[in-house]
Amino acid sequence: MKSRIVLFIFCMLIWLGLNWPVDGCWFWTGVIASMSAAMVSGNIFVHRPHIAAHAKRYVWIGYYLLVFVVEVIKANFDIVYRVSLISLPLSPGILKIRTKIKSEIGLALLANSITFSPGASTVDIDADRGYIYVHCLDVQSQNIKAATEIIAGKFEKILKMIFE
Repeated sequence: MKSRIVLFIFCMLIWLGLNWPVDGCWFWTGVIASMSAAMVSGNIFVHRPHIAAHAKRYVWIGYYLLVFVVEVIKANFDIVYRVSLISLPLSPGILKIRTKIKSEIGLALLANSITFSPGASTVDIDADRGYIYVHCLDVQSQNIKAATEIIAGKFEKILKMIFE
């Protein structure tokens, strides 16, 4: 029940932030939508509702969003550069990277962060062993440790602070 309440509050805050200033009709629409989301996915989304009370996690979320936007912009410029120069060699391949993140939502967010950055796509997640398989347009290292640092290093450190 706690997880549903936390999810309701989270959804309602997002709703209010996106629809400010709110009149009566939009407020009650947000209450119904947030309540529906909390009832349907409350047990799936939040397994540990007590972590929502830690204020430092919200600072890390803001920092993560900043790093994520910068990395996506850098990756987009890299892709444009590679596409415009046909003579630039590419070495595509699938890499196995190791992650220390254990929470499901942390793993999902790490995999999506990798996929949203152009040039790499998450293929599979082996949560039991702590591996993520990633397809890259340009493989820079076959070493698991080096590949992890290149592909997921920045995201993993921040997501570990948020979800672990």
